[in-house]
Amino acid sequence: MNSHPFQTRRRHAKGVLPQINRSEKSRAALYRRRHRQWRLLLTLAWLSWSSIVSVVAAVESVATEGVAAEGVAAEREAANSLGSLIQPLIDGHHGQVAVAIKHLEDQVGFQYKSDKPMPTASLIKFPLMVAAYEKIHDGELSLQQTIPVRDVDQVAGSGILQEHFSEGSLLTLRDAIQLMIVFSDNTATNMVIDQVGLPATAELMERLDCPNTKLHSKVFRRDTSIFSERSQQFGLGSTTPQEMVKLLELLYRRELFDREAGDRMWDHLVANDDRTRIGRSLPAEIPFAHKTGAVTGSKTDAGVIESPAGPIAICVLTTENEDRRWVDDNEANVLMGEIGLAAYRFFNPDDDQLPSAAPQAIHMGSTGDLVEALQRTLNARLKPSMNLSVDGDFGPMTLQAVIQFQKQVGIDADGEVTSLLWEKLGTLITESEPVPDPAEINSLPNPRTPAGSLDDPPFVTCKAWAIGDGETGERLWGHNDAQRLDMASTTKIMTGLLVTTMAEQDASVLEETVVFTQRADETTGSTSGVRAGERLSVDELLYGLLLPSGNDASVALGEHFGGRLTAGEAISSDTDPLALFIQAMNRHAKELGMKESSFRNTHGITELGHMSSARDLLRLGHTAMSQPTFRKYTATPQRGCQVIGEGGYQRNLWWKNTNRLLKVEGFDGIKTGTTNAAGSCLVSRGHRDGRSLIVVVLGSSSSDARYTDSRNLYRWAWRELGLSAKSTE
Repeated sequence: MNSHPFQTRRRHAKGVLPQINRSEKSRAALYRRRHRQWRLLLTLAWLSWSSIVSVVAAVESVATEGVAAEGVAAEREAANSLGSLIQPLIDGHHGQVAVAIKHLEDQVGFQYKSDKPMPTASLIKFPLMVAAYEKIHDGELSLQQTIPVRDVDQVAGSGILQEHFSEGSLLTLRDAIQLMIVFSDNTATNMVIDQVGLPATAELMERLDCPNTKLHSKVFRRDTSIFSERSQQFGLGSTTPQEMVKLLELLYRRELFDREAGDRMWDHLVANDDRTRIGRSLPAEIPFAHKTGAVTGSKTDAGVIESPAGPIAICVLTTENEDRRWVDDNEANVLMGEIGLAAYRFFNPDDDQLPSAAPQAIHMGSTGDLVEALQRTLNARLKPSMNLSVDGDFGPMTLQAVIQFQKQVGIDADGEVTSLLWEKLGTLITESEPVPDPAEINSLPNPRTPAGSLDDPPFVTCKAWAIGDGETGERLWGHNDAQRLDMASTTKIMTGLLVTTMAEQDASVLEETVVFTQRADETTGSTSGVRAGERLSVDELLYGLLLPSGNDASVALGEHFGGRLTAGEAISSDTDPLALFIQAMNRHAKELGMKESSFRNTHGITELGHMSSARDLLRLGHTAMSQPTFRKYTATPQRGCQVIGEGGYQRNLWWKNTNRLLKVEGFDGIKTGTTNAAGSCLVSRGHRDGRSLIVVVLGSSSSDARYTDSRNLYRWAWRELGLSAKSTE
């Protein structure tokens, strides 16, 4: 499994947002000037009323001229200052970003590509809510009218109606809107659309001078689209940050319809407690009325922060994100949180509820003093020490040291630098030890280890390796090959083998159609790119499993076949087929004699107890490559595929094999795997002069290193087997 490195790629690697220079905030200076003017008036209270009036007129006259000019300059300077905080955050993001921020009292703000149409995902449900309340205001609909929940209306994705409400349940329109906003319920959204009418949202937005804000179709019902080209380009809906901020301001000022409608809509937004994006670092007690949206490549959020210094309307839209993980610390979510925090701190510089800087999270790619302190402390605490270079650069060796220390103290060995890790490390060593006297240094002994034999196996970076005969599967050589280790996506050899074994017995299995579920689509990590509701054959999905290392494909296959792999045991109808598939993986491992292996999932994402050994994977790789059907997939460098979605649309996918050895003559498989816990892994098969070998490497120090380790082991093994130097690599 090739895990995403986006936590390591933020350009502000130390995790510290730029600090606000309060002296730059002319807006605050303007407030102080006005305060001094009115205090002057109070000191003149002994004057006669006429004198006071004269003074007031004089002060206001002077203030008007000075403040008017200064106010324009202050607003311009404040906007520039806010931009200096936010622009570096945008520049560090790996994807497309558009932003609009506006203080609704001062009218100071920041804009970046704010008029660019972008995908909304579920954020479009906010304008849909506004369209619903227009119908209610006009008397065409009632909040108390009931709507039946019908099976035909239920769609996959976010929400609670699909799983928890049965056919015939009745909801009021008010409750459907609440579910749509608070839980982003897709079924409730389609129910609201049915009441309001699909064109109503776009028509209202046109009248409000928000022409780029459009709801294109019902959720997961592309066949209902009334803007087919925009549906293809943007998905469910489209908008701009500028238009979202405008709509939020109209709602905040209760200028949409009447006061009661405005209050009700506001309450819906305030009830949305998803603070994984803009609100992730805001004080919990600060109200944030907002709506989020998320699909695989796009993450969005828009709302009003009711800060002590006044309301801040903010919209951040992201798309074409490289980080497509469905986790809270997805790069786009973190970006939105940093932008929200920067805006809040800019307008509230005296708020002591916030730290002076964002939490200093460090990870792969981070640099600086804290990384140096981590490296020094790891050198002191690890037994034996890895003797890291204290260079302030969090690279692969530092990551390996973190994982090793996590194992040493008995916590999850995932390579994440968390508060628990800091606690286990104890007081950080922030200074290097004093350099001893030169005479002491020069008198130190310089011991050496014996030179290795020319016949010894090569030096490699991996934690364990095994080499076996490609024809018989016999283990020939190994190092630490019985040690239980994380195996990452080499797991998918077993996942694929169970399916191809069925196909070897009945070829029609490969022609069966798999419909992707939301659970499969939302599986994190490396992906085949198939979306919920799309369908394709088992044959094609096996390419999606074994070439791009699709975690989502492994779940889809497990769900599809799990019910057939029960070892003849009776099961209840509500048993999860994916759990049954994982049970079958463990049964087959036992049948193959894989004594160090236990499977907890179908893909290899790090999970307690999900482990194997180099010799077990050697045995598994040999079994899999003995099947012509399985070999067909692992030997394929790239594959094009067409999937069919709900409503009949067609979409092309291009899968590339993650195994770089396929670019070298003589290699035909098998599977890569990468996680923080497992390191870089590879199970491969190579051929030379009529012989074949299978080589397994687990825990190599980097992606490049696993190929260097493997090829060096192949070269040494070929020579040990008596192949001539001319025929070896």
